[in-house]
Amino acid sequence: MTDFHDELRARVYGSYTLEAGTEMLIRAFEGRFAEPGNPWVDEDPMSRKVWIDFGEIPNHVGALSGGERRFLMLAASVATNVPVGIGELMDGLDRDLMDLALAAFAHASGSHEVWFMDNGRSIVHGQWPGTLHPWPETESKD
Repeated sequence: MTDFHDELRARVYGSYTLEAGTEMLIRAFEGRFAEPGNPWVDEDPMSRKVWIDFGEIPNHVGALSGGERRFLMLAASVATNVPVGIGELMDGLDRDLMDLALAAFAHASGSHEVWFMDNGRSIVHGQWPGTLHPWPETESKD
Protein backbone atom coordinates (compact mmCIF):
# COMPACT_ATOMS: atom_id res chain seq x y z
CA MET A 1 0.00 0.00 0.00
CA THR A 2 1.06 3.54 -0.59
CA ASP A 3 0.53 6.86 1.13
CA PHE A 4 -1.66 7.78 -1.83
CA HIS A 5 -3.88 4.78 -1.09
CA ASP A 6 -4.05 5.84 2.55
CA GLU A 7 -5.23 9.28 1.40
CA LEU A 8 -7.93 7.69 -0.75
CA ARG A 9 -9.10 5.63 2.23
CA ALA A 10 -9.14 8.66 4.52
CA ARG A 11 -11.24 10.62 2.04
CA VAL A 12 -14.09 8.06 2.05
CA TYR A 13 -13.92 6.99 5.69
CA GLY A 14 -17.41 6.56 7.11
CA SER A 15 -19.19 5.74 3.84
CA TYR A 16 -19.33 1.96 3.68
CA THR A 17 -20.10 1.88 -0.04
CA LEU A 18 -17.29 4.28 -1.00
CA GLU A 19 -14.92 2.49 1.37
CA ALA A 20 -15.77 -0.82 -0.31
CA GLY A 21 -15.33 0.46 -3.86
CA THR A 22 -12.09 2.21 -2.98
CA GLU A 23 -10.73 -0.87 -1.26
CA MET A 24 -11.59 -2.98 -4.30
CA LEU A 25 -9.48 -0.73 -6.55
CA ILE A 26 -6.60 -0.61 -4.08
CA ARG A 27 -6.47 -4.37 -3.54
CA ALA A 28 -6.94 -5.65 -7.09
CA PHE A 29 -4.48 -5.55 -9.98
CA GLU A 30 -1.67 -4.47 -7.65
CA GLY A 31 -3.50 -1.20 -6.98
CA ARG A 32 -2.84 0.27 -10.41
CA PHE A 33 -6.47 1.37 -10.86
CA ALA A 34 -6.26 3.43 -7.67
CA GLU A 35 -3.25 5.46 -8.77
CA PRO A 36 -2.87 8.97 -10.22
CA GLY A 37 -3.13 9.04 -13.98
CA ASN A 38 -6.34 7.04 -14.16
CA PRO A 39 -9.15 9.24 -15.51
CA TRP A 40 -11.37 8.41 -12.50
CA VAL A 41 -8.74 9.40 -9.91
CA ASP A 42 -9.16 13.09 -9.11
CA GLU A 43 -7.12 15.54 -7.08
CA ASP A 44 -7.96 19.08 -6.00
CA PRO A 45 -4.70 20.98 -6.61
CA MET A 46 -5.57 23.61 -4.00
CA SER A 47 -6.40 21.27 -1.12
CA ARG A 48 -4.38 18.33 -2.46
CA LYS A 49 -7.28 16.04 -1.53
CA VAL A 50 -7.67 12.94 -3.69
CA TRP A 51 -10.65 10.74 -4.45
CA ILE A 52 -12.04 8.27 -6.93
CA ASP A 53 -14.87 9.48 -9.13
CA PHE A 54 -16.61 6.13 -9.59
CA GLY A 55 -19.13 7.67 -11.97
CA GLU A 56 -16.30 8.21 -14.48
CA ILE A 57 -15.27 4.55 -14.61
CA PRO A 58 -17.88 3.45 -17.20
CA ASN A 59 -16.64 6.15 -19.59
CA HIS A 60 -13.06 4.86 -19.58
CA VAL A 61 -13.03 1.05 -19.42
CA GLY A 62 -13.57 0.23 -23.09
CA ALA A 63 -9.91 -0.46 -23.89
CA LEU A 64 -9.28 -2.69 -20.85
CA SER A 65 -9.37 -6.48 -20.72
CA GLY A 66 -12.71 -8.15 -20.03
CA GLY A 67 -11.76 -9.06 -16.46
CA GLU A 68 -10.48 -5.58 -15.68
CA ARG A 69 -13.55 -3.96 -17.19
CA ARG A 70 -15.96 -6.22 -15.29
CA PHE A 71 -14.17 -5.69 -11.99
CA LEU A 72 -14.01 -1.90 -12.37
CA MET A 73 -17.68 -1.73 -13.28
CA LEU A 74 -18.51 -3.83 -10.24
CA ALA A 75 -16.46 -1.51 -8.00
CA ALA A 76 -18.25 1.51 -9.47
CA SER A 77 -21.59 -0.13 -8.82
CA VAL A 78 -20.75 -0.99 -5.20
CA ALA A 79 -19.47 2.53 -4.54
CA THR A 80 -22.04 4.71 -6.27
CA ASN A 81 -24.84 2.61 -7.75
CA VAL A 82 -23.56 2.67 -11.33
CA PRO A 83 -26.07 0.34 -13.04
CA VAL A 84 -24.57 -2.98 -14.11
CA GLY A 85 -25.68 -6.47 -15.07
CA ILE A 86 -24.45 -8.29 -11.98
CA GLY A 87 -24.71 -11.77 -13.54
CA GLU A 88 -22.58 -10.79 -16.50
CA LEU A 89 -19.95 -9.17 -14.29
CA MET A 90 -19.71 -11.94 -11.71
CA ASP A 91 -19.51 -14.64 -14.37
CA GLY A 92 -16.16 -13.35 -15.63
CA LEU A 93 -14.31 -12.83 -12.34
CA ASP A 94 -11.53 -15.17 -11.27
CA ARG A 95 -11.41 -16.56 -7.74
CA ASP A 96 -9.26 -13.76 -6.26
CA LEU A 97 -11.43 -11.02 -7.72
CA MET A 98 -14.59 -12.82 -6.59
CA ASP A 99 -13.15 -12.96 -3.06
CA LEU A 100 -12.62 -9.19 -3.16
CA ALA A 101 -16.11 -8.62 -4.54
CA LEU A 102 -17.72 -10.69 -1.76
CA ALA A 103 -15.74 -8.79 0.87
CA ALA A 104 -16.80 -5.49 -0.71
CA PHE A 105 -20.47 -6.52 -0.70
CA ALA A 106 -20.21 -7.46 2.99
CA HIS A 107 -18.46 -4.20 3.86
CA ALA A 108 -20.83 -2.02 1.81
CA SER A 109 -23.80 -3.57 3.62
CA GLY A 110 -22.25 -2.80 7.02
CA SER A 111 -22.06 -6.45 8.02
CA HIS A 112 -19.07 -5.59 10.22
CA GLU A 113 -21.18 -3.23 12.38
CA VAL A 114 -24.76 -3.02 13.56
CA TRP A 115 -27.08 -0.29 14.80
CA PHE A 116 -30.13 -1.39 16.77
CA MET A 117 -32.89 -0.06 19.00
CA ASP A 118 -32.29 -0.46 22.73
CA ASN A 119 -35.69 -1.10 24.34
CA GLY A 120 -37.27 0.73 21.42
CA ARG A 121 -36.13 4.14 22.68
CA SER A 122 -32.59 4.83 21.59
CA ILE A 123 -30.22 3.75 18.87
CA VAL A 124 -27.20 1.88 20.13
CA HIS A 125 -24.11 0.98 18.15
CA GLY A 126 -23.01 -2.62 18.54
CA GLN A 127 -20.49 -4.98 17.02
CA TRP A 128 -21.19 -8.24 15.20
CA PRO A 129 -18.82 -11.13 15.87
CA GLY A 130 -17.16 -10.20 12.58
CA THR A 131 -17.88 -9.32 9.01
CA LEU A 132 -19.94 -11.68 6.91
CA HIS A 133 -17.00 -12.00 4.49
CA PRO A 134 -13.59 -10.54 5.47
CA TRP A 135 -11.20 -8.76 3.16
CA PRO A 136 -8.64 -11.22 1.81
CA GLU A 137 -5.39 -11.39 3.78
CA THR A 138 -3.26 -10.80 0.72
CA GLU A 139 -3.82 -8.47 -2.19
CA SER A 140 -4.91 -9.88 -5.51
CA LYS A 141 -2.02 -10.00 -8.00
CA ASP A 142 -4.19 -10.02 -11.10
